[in-house]
Amino acid sequence: MKQRTLTSRIAAGLSTAASAAEAAAAAAREAAAALEGRETDLAFLFLSSAHLDGAAEAAAAVTDELAPRALLGCVADGVLAQGRELEEGPAAAVWASSLPAATVGSFHVAALETADGLAVAGFPGVRDPALVALLVDPFSFPIGAFLQQLNDEHPGLPLVGGIAPGGGRPGRQALILNDEVHDDGAVGVTVDGIGVRTVVSQGCAPFGRESVITRAEGNVIHELAGERALDRLRADIVALPPAEQSQVAEGVLAGLVIDENKSEYGRGDYLIRGLLGADEASGSIAVGEQVRVGQTLRFHFRDATSADEDLREALDRELGGAPAAGALLFSCNGRGTNMFPQPDHDARTIVEALGRPAVAGFFCGGEIGPVGGRAFLHGFTATLAVFLDT
Repeated sequence: MKQRTLTSRIAAGLSTAASAAEAAAAAAREAAAALEGRETDLAFLFLSSAHLDGAAEAAAAVTDELAPRALLGCVADGVLAQGRELEEGPAAAVWASSLPAATVGSFHVAALETADGLAVAGFPGVRDPALVALLVDPFSFPIGAFLQQLNDEHPGLPLVGGIAPGGGRPGRQALILNDEVHDDGAVGVTVDGIGVRTVVSQGCAPFGRESVITRAEGNVIHELAGERALDRLRADIVALPPAEQSQVAEGVLAGLVIDENKSEYGRGDYLIRGLLGADEASGSIAVGEQVRVGQTLRFHFRDATSADEDLREALDRELGGAPAAGALLFSCNGRGTNMFPQPDHDARTIVEALGRPAVAGFFCGGEIGPVGGRAFLHGFTATLAVFLDT
């Protein structure tokens, strides 16, 4: 008979078996061994794209091994577990938890078109949850519009998750919800009654000057601090040392201040968005977010050193020395070896910070996490839900 104790216990397993069912079963057995006989309240299964066609069998294998009260999962480009990041090849990662003090609910949401705009069916009523986790199919669920609506209705919601690329085209996804597999929408879980901390770590470094947007329309910025936006950007680039100029050449990002009431802005105070284009004639630039006059912007570039420092600082800041049982990790597919010179960076750093290997997740096509009290869709971040050891 499996044990019920008062403390949380989390474990992770990983397998690179060629068969989806065999990989899932092996990873689940590894996680079960670390749970030491405790009942599984919540489990996640993350599969590489090589296992897409076997997702249903993989989910059944996890159910056979763990008998979880709730099981969620998805297919992605790569998976992460136990301090390792598998960006290529077949792989399955299983995250399993015994959360005896928690109340766990699971759901599938679908987007509906109405005369009034976006409607979402299936999202549960939430009051003050410890965590909401969401795995999203990008082709069938408008996550950006949904987050805007959710922020208005539930400000401060501790929502984390990620966009799961699946097979890379519509209808080629496997979103796992208990004994069902969906190819559209999003699946999620709510957790109440325990301590969970959310962490969003940016993978960028700022450069240049803070500039107030003085003329803009939609996502197009015409002027920054009274100057043509493109001229302002060029001046900030020219002022950089040669080494940093070469990094900027790989791509410029726009950092939009979230909370304008702060006297100074540091890491975590910016919503990072891509620079989509520029118009030489008008001097305007377009960014991947709606902007407004009066908003503060500072340009950023991708930087491995800053990303490493920020992840460590964010973990220390959010945990504050509190012991952790484990974590779910949603890392951008632009991180990994696309950003860091050594493999396994995010997974290894988090395992070291938590002092245990109970970490699993996947590489996302966009990460969901709260910044400044609002949930956003991010890029180049490592976003986590850290379950406290209670």
